Amino acid sequence: MIRNYLTIDVEDYYQVSAFEDLIKRNDWTNYESRVVKNTRIILDLLEKYDTKATFFVVGWLAEKHPELVQMIFSCGHEVACHSYLHRLVYNLNPEEFYDDTKTAKDILEQITGKAIAGYRAPSYSIDNNSLWAFDILRELGFTYDSSIFPISHDRYGNIDSPRFMYKMKDTDLIEFPISTALVGGMKIPVSGGGYFRFFPYSITEKLLSRINSKEKQSFVFYVHPWEFDPDQPTIHGANKLSKFRHYLNLHKTEGRFENLLKTFRFTTLNSAI
Repeated sequence: MIRNYLTIDVEDYYQVSAFEDLIKRNDWTNYESRVVKNTRIILDLLEKYDTKATFFVVGWLAEKHPELVQMIFSCGHEVACHSYLHRLVYNLNPEEFYDDTKTAKDILEQITGKAIAGYRAPSYSIDNNSLWAFDILRELGFTYDSSIFPISHDRYGNIDSPRFMYKMKDTDLIEFPISTALVGGMKIPVSGGGYFRFFPYSITEKLLSRINSKEKQSFVFYVHPWEFDPDQPTIHGANKLSKFRHYLNLHKTEGRFENLLKTFRFTTLNSAI
């Protein structure tokens, strides 16, 4: 049975890119933090099904809640970097990206006592206009990235990128793109997040199974702790699309995630290198 890659983007509900125009980073401390509680739900399910995952942690949260990172690490999961301030990479210049990423990496390494190998950009925001970020990741000592989503989207996407793990040209940096299923020659995003909550679970399972059985490939799946929290505070003022993406079927995430763990085998990204 093929082992797939399970990833958790550890960010709180008020840090998501969809709300960044409404919530300034200087105001994050004014919001109730729910990330520790929600991450524990995920950790308990992973323990129940003897599954290991890669947790991409926002450095700011790690700084505020080092016990969260220690808890993830002590459970045998991989800790990886999800930036310091959850800013979209294509909105930064190289110097800003370097400083943000190094700060987060240093914090995570101080807490775990272990080198951080993996990076994932907030909202998969390394696109064709910010490919310079890979040179900085190599400079900072990362061995792999998982920021490429090979679809077309209003916030992210590198539609012409390969669909499965590959080594970047002229470098040792490994890329783990977010997985898509092929339906009628079209790439369908079924590997986590809002797509996991939008499609009926039966469709998600069928398309993911096809990646394993017909293409003989592992898929990369992702969720966020806030997706396990239907009682989270409502952020007012967001547009209809952002509200739809964020709040859709939150009450179904935990049950669907447990079904996923029953059906597929998973491991960490770092285990493939």
